[in-house]
Amino acid sequence: MERENVVKSVSRALDIIHLVGMKKGGLGVTEISKQIDINKSSVYRILSTLAQYGYIEQDDETGKYKLGYKFLEVSSKLLDSIDLRAEARPFLQELENETNEVIHLVVYDQGEVVYIEKLEGNETLRMHSKVGKRAPMHCTSVGKAILAHQLSGVVHEVLDRKGMPMHTEKTITDKDTFFQELVQVKQEGYALDLEENENGITCIAVPIFDHLGKVAAAVSISGPTMRMTEERLQLLKDKIINTGFQISTRLGYTKHNQMI
Repeated sequence: MERENVVKSVSRALDIIHLVGMKKGGLGVTEISKQIDINKSSVYRILSTLAQYGYIEQDDETGKYKLGYKFLEVSSKLLDSIDLRAEARPFLQELENETNEVIHLVVYDQGEVVYIEKLEGNETLRMHSKVGKRAPMHCTSVGKAILAHQLSGVVHEVLDRKGMPMHTEKTITDKDTFFQELVQVKQEGYALDLEENENGITCIAVPIFDHLGKVAAAVSISGPTMRMTEERLQLLKDKIINTGFQISTRLGYTKHNQMI
């Protein structure tokens, strides 16, 4: 019986935290009591306990209660502990199972993308990519997906520093054309590499956003051009956009905190 009471108190405390967190200006004891149907003395005791540990604070002027800064400390530790590869892997595996194609997870570093995960799929495909290897931004779908959500100054800096060397006959080497494509990528939510990095290889990619709304990574599906037809790319588009959103959500992203 005692344990049931303890669990009930924890449940009530969590309900109060949720309520207080939803109201920017905070809530008073009476307001909380009415909304969760708990007597005011119980609400006050719970608030006092939460305040003692820094999870709730009382405004000196209004007397209302709001979330304490302890939540920032806890959330920052959680965010520091998030492992991008570990969080993304179940979704990447699902994408691999559904498509049977090569799946890449990359991050941006010093003007290039770095492959941090590669799932081979069930179909035979020879690619230059491997975990730890770097690739250019301007001719890869993952690079475009990341650059499309950067400020134009950042994109210019990357292109000026790294150049736009031709990898195949289809590589975009003109800045104006490239910027036009980035606009389209941002509008449509996905990027394509139509044999621009490797002959015979077509890729589709989407960005992954973190809790601040910044691009943290990108995920792609790669396959031989003969399989990655325009019709199939349209089918894969929704799958990979959904995968990108699921991974972003795991990193704390919501559409409201997207920065650019």
